[in-house]
Amino acid sequence: MNKLIAIVGMCGSGKSIASDYYGKLGYQKIYFGGVTMDKLKEAGLEVTPENERAMREGLRKEYGMAAYAIMLLPKIKALLNIGNVVLDGLYSWDELKVLKENFSNLKVIAIVVNKDKRYSRLACREIRPFNNEEAKTRDITEIENLAKAGPIAFADYYILNDDNLDKYYKDLDNITKLISEED
Repeated sequence: MNKLIAIVGMCGSGKSIASDYYGKLGYQKIYFGGVTMDKLKEAGLEVTPENERAMREGLRKEYGMAAYAIMLLPKIKALLNIGNVVLDGLYSWDELKVLKENFSNLKVIAIVVNKDKRYSRLACREIRPFNNEEAKTRDITEIENLAKAGPIAFADYYILNDDNLDKYYKDLDNITKLISEED
């Protein structure tokens, strides 16, 4: 059976790095945030933290808290039929429940980092940098409005990503070995 891995964590924790790692291992990547970007583009809206938040919350208000998982189910199923898949950016508890109902092979990896280190990383990143206040606001709205903490708390594996990239990749290697041994 092909592998399905979801990467979860707060903004700036290193989810994209983990997803890219799995991409290099041949996993097909599905970025949940891509739904937001596509919808912003369709609406002719600029990509800003405010517009992203409004779109995320609006889609979930209209379609329910599992909106992104439901919208992505056909794509996940299609890619899983041909190979391994990594999901980047699973947010809500309801999304996790939908995925667990549809995929018995789903494994969730939570990437955790203290908020000061995340905020420092977010301020320096090239794509969509956030200052401390923007990062804090995003954290709070994701926890309060998107139920983001549930998938992190209920993960199958955890990585504390507070060191260097070499250590992070070693931790990913170790978890990948554990997942491959589960069959």
